[in-house]
Amino acid sequence: MEILTEKQEAVLKFIEKYQLKHGSSPTLREMREHFRVSSDNSILKHLKALKEKGYISKDDTPRGIKILDSVKKRLESVTIKLPLLGFVPAGGPVLTEEYIESWYDVGQDIVKKEEDHFLLKVTGESMIDAGIFDGDIVIVNSKKQPRTGDIVIALVDNQNTVKRYMNEGGKIYLKAENPAYENIYPEHDLFVQGVVTGLIRYY
Repeated sequence: MEILTEKQEAVLKFIEKYQLKHGSSPTLREMREHFRVSSDNSILKHLKALKEKGYISKDDTPRGIKILDSVKKRLESVTIKLPLLGFVPAGGPVLTEEYIESWYDVGQDIVKKEEDHFLLKVTGESMIDAGIFDGDIVIVNSKKQPRTGDIVIALVDNQNTVKRYMNEGGKIYLKAENPAYENIYPEHDLFVQGVVTGLIRYY
């Protein structure tokens, strides 16, 4: 297919993002408001170019842009179930009723091996500068070995915490991403239970 201009690509990406979120296409008004233009003409011009170049197909109804192939693939992709754990004991995740709060469907484009992963809900604001907020659900790979700078789930003083793993000259500690919180230097044992590989957020 023909190469898109920067503005045409921006319109196409907005359509794709909107379809993934809503399961339908944006109206002209919604696109006009998003791109902060005063008339429909500029949007219609880009839609016409996208149609002529084969990126979209549409009819004359308000939400007449057909679901994009890229969106169809993602909406139809196989999902796997991951457990949301209330607590992760030393030694790693335990998949029993005692620890599992609920299950979530996650796409295979995000997680390849379900047996290696679990979910944990974040509490507190110690990682806000890393874009992780109170109430977020993090996706954790329990088999991945942590490297300096990775965000990990660790057990410290019998409590799970989300922090950045640091190893400076053999001295291991957990770094907070909020100046209001102190770093954690273990006095005895520190169990790293997995590396954070993704995040789920609901609004």
